[in-house]
Amino acid sequence: MIEIKAKLLRADSAIYATGEKVECLIEFTNKVFCDEQTASQARDANEANSRENLAWASAQLHCYRKTSYSTSASERAAELTEMIGRTALDAVTQAPGDVIVATKPKILFCDLRLLPGETKMYFFNEFVPRDGPPTYRGHNIRYFYKITIATQRVKSKVQTLTVPIRVLPIPIISRPDELPVTVETNEELAPTNPFLEKREISELEISWHHLKNVTARRAPKFYRISNKHGFVGRFCLFKPAYKLGEDIVGSLDFAPGVNPQKVRCVQFSVKLQQQELSIRPQSVHNHQLQSQSSTGDDGSSINSFDMASIASGVVADNLQKSATSASSWDKEARETTGKLSTISTSHQVCYAIIQTQVVVPIPLHVTPTFCTELVDVRWRLHFEFVTTTLMDFGNPNPEFGELKAPAEIPVETMVWNLPVTVYAANPLQIYAPNQTFNLLIK
Repeated sequence: MIEIKAKLLRADSAIYATGEKVECLIEFTNKVFCDEQTASQARDANEANSRENLAWASAQLHCYRKTSYSTSASERAAELTEMIGRTALDAVTQAPGDVIVATKPKILFCDLRLLPGETKMYFFNEFVPRDGPPTYRGHNIRYFYKITIATQRVKSKVQTLTVPIRVLPIPIISRPDELPVTVETNEELAPTNPFLEKREISELEISWHHLKNVTARRAPKFYRISNKHGFVGRFCLFKPAYKLGEDIVGSLDFAPGVNPQKVRCVQFSVKLQQQELSIRPQSVHNHQLQSQSSTGDDGSSINSFDMASIASGVVADNLQKSATSASSWDKEARETTGKLSTISTSHQVCYAIIQTQVVVPIPLHVTPTFCTELVDVRWRLHFEFVTTTLMDFGNPNPEFGELKAPAEIPVETMVWNLPVTVYAANPLQIYAPNQTFNLLIK
């Protein structure tokens, strides 16, 4: 009996970024389940008969896609055409889903012979492809990565052991002029030493440096929130890009300013939502049918903020000129919502508050913003404001005693969606201990 054990060298985290190297240790042991004395006697008597022989072993990295989208007849014919000419190993390693990214298999050994109790260890490393999708578990589509270790005993079938890993997306630098940014200026000003070798900066280091600059740059933006009764408040978002594990921090100012206040916010909630938008190409006939039925009961595909603004005259004016134009409203109204997942929520009662802050955490287990040929995953802040025109509870402040709140308050609800961008964090900062995966071949 042969036991195969596989364990990643990164023990604290089985998470890798695109373009990063995955390293794994693979052990092959001739397992003997008997006591030591019997084992030694059997080894001396029948050493040749108890020796195990493995013909070959290989390891490679696969990325699988599992989706509920229906495929057309032409795509099915293409898949059948691709199946022709594949080896038996491809059929064995086929997991539930389609293989969209596969690295070249690396041969670990050929004709391995193990004595009882003997162990052989091999090292496997591979780079995660930069153009592959991240690990994602959505409503209609899934992407997942596995290290496939395949081996075959003589006159037996192929056996496989899979090691799952999590992959985070790292944006690729598209401008070559941004490459020298990572070189420190102190090195250029210092006297050159011809005996020292200049270290080359890898593409992954450049991407990490670019990602730090994007997420650390502060660019405060102010948004004026109003409805048909008047000014409600002003929201300030300090930066539009965040990393996994960070907190989205903003401030809400309900001060009326010069003009007298006619509406007051009773309470509000902020939800961090993940959008899964399907961008699967459709036929022209289906597109025409959707365009004809868009004037009907397609209310679920219209943004909730636009529905509320059309129904009750609620308007959220952005201080930026581009976001307040009518054309941007029309474009946002035509945009579909897709599948929504609420990740975290912040709720506050703010009837008598002039200024407050909003803190929404981003968990480490979620998937950052990314886009493939089938799905577009985005992030947004979903605001819900409960407003009233009843000022000071309808009664002036008494000179003596306490101010009692009324039993009922006439309120109106308005919603607003603010898009944000979520990037990946350093995989070493995410604690996700991995385990040892094993396989017994009888």
